[in-house]
Amino acid sequence: MPWDFAAELTRWGPAAGDTPVSPAAARAYCARVTRAHYENFTVASALLPRRLVPHFHAVYAYCRWADDLADETAGGAATLALLDWWRGELHACYAGEPRHPVMVALRETVRRFAIPAEPFLDLLLAFEQDQRVKQYATFADLLGYCRNSANPVGRLVLHLFECYSPVRAALSDEVCTGLQLANFWQDVARDYDVGRVYLPAEDRARFGYANADLAARRFTPAFADLLRFEVTRTREFFDRGSALLPLLPRPARVDVDLFVRGGRAVLSSIERAGFDVWTRRPVVSKQRKLGLLFSALWSNLTAG
Repeated sequence: MPWDFAAELTRWGPAAGDTPVSPAAARAYCARVTRAHYENFTVASALLPRRLVPHFHAVYAYCRWADDLADETAGGAATLALLDWWRGELHACYAGEPRHPVMVALRETVRRFAIPAEPFLDLLLAFEQDQRVKQYATFADLLGYCRNSANPVGRLVLHLFECYSPVRAALSDEVCTGLQLANFWQDVARDYDVGRVYLPAEDRARFGYANADLAARRFTPAFADLLRFEVTRTREFFDRGSALLPLLPRPARVDVDLFVRGGRAVLSSIERAGFDVWTRRPVVSKQRKLGLLFSALWSNLTAG
């Protein structure tokens, strides 16, 4: 069944009454949310240990609901109010009184893996920031956004694989920030269409890409130089983050390796397009994705 978030919000949102949901029904609901967005859920999820699948579904469903509250509602104050409601549902979950089906399932997960609330709350800060901030002055400002929008996801994955440590978390942050940045450079045109500019103003000024060029969506030599700089800088995040792989248990290694390879592939697709992301969105083909999967599997099988 196609995902109709407006209907889901009516059924399970703040205006809905409290309808008791069993843990089994909650897990089934999170699985349905995941299947409805399968194209956005990594193929590596098929490689997860079966015991972890419902827990990944619960975490994914939490993130999906937060993302849809941010992007599929009215925006502005109304969206901020809904995100604050979702925060309240999370607090109820941690207090042992979950109401929403996602939170009922998530309650089992956070208890089983002793996951702190911080990464879930940080994600909400990023979604709220999207309502208030549409452009970034500096690269440091953009990294501050990534700390809430991307890095918590990697930390949640470490908790689910029961291998969280400060060292692994720091390296995971490098990978997740790299993935977020690669997505920004891939989606310059899409983001501009919805009023968001993630190319830092200081970098645009440095390479002489004027605001008028941005407003006209012009591909110029200055823009090519700007994006080449961003791609090179982003690749360094993957270079540093790759040190995480040998520190992971084998079940986690293939997924993370695939994320790194996928991020690098996005950057390569931008380069092959001559850095012209205005004319056409660079993508990684299905054949290339399959090749990345086999490469990650082979690397894991032959690793010491």
